[in-house]
Amino acid sequence: MYLGNQPALSYTSFAKQDFTTSATTSYVLDNPVTNANELALFINFVRQEPTTAYSASGTSLTLTSATSASDDMYCVYLGKAVQTVNPPSGSVGISQLSATGTKDSTTFLRGDNTFASAGGTNTPAFRVTNSSSQSIPHDTWTKVTFDTEDYDTDSAFASSTFTVPSGKGGKYIFHWNVVTSIDANESVIARLYVNGAAQTITFGRSLSGGSLEAITVNRSVHYSLSAGNTVELYMYQN
Repeated sequence: MYLGNQPALSYTSFAKQDFTTSATTSYVLDNPVTNANELALFINFVRQEPTTAYSASGTSLTLTSATSASDDMYCVYLGKAVQTVNPPSGSVGISQLSATGTKDSTTFLRGDNTFASAGGTNTPAFRVTNSSSQSIPHDTWTKVTFDTEDYDTDSAFASSTFTVPSGKGGKYIFHWNVVTSIDANESVIARLYVNGAAQTITFGRSLSGGSLEAITVNRSVHYSLSAGNTVELYMYQN
């Protein structure tokens, strides 16, 4: 993470140059240097002493004694640390790439070091209705029945009750819509029961005048639920 302009330099590694040797004392450097002390020169895997075995200035490398074509010679630029925005080749091993999950074009790396797909399926989800009218007794909280499933992704709805499936605890939103008929000076209320206990969030309608009328009672609520919790809809009318 950074503030302001993105830094151009991030990872550091020493630059190395391999030479094609011949019977000569003169070689050309890939990177200019100020003097021999900025180079670690190796001939046949033995490090040479700067200023004694070789001298260097700019891009010119001069040996005290000529090499042969069979010699192996390379140098490491001590005064030039090459910095790039990418880790140097071979600097990242399996221990640094310990993220779990599938790494591909459809996933991203999460903060918990796992690969996951963007978005989600928004399940469990269900939609149920009642194919026939239900009579709600006077002054009695009565469970609303639903006998038709439009969809139920996790088979979690049964006997007019939703049960949170194993491993699917979390935030849930429920919406209900009930059409009911009441007469003048009557009212109807609906609310959810969680684990058999009535919830405080209710919604109702009343009719102060007129004759028999069909009204709609609907509401959306959300709860934090754990696996095994049950949710049911109850209604009350007076």
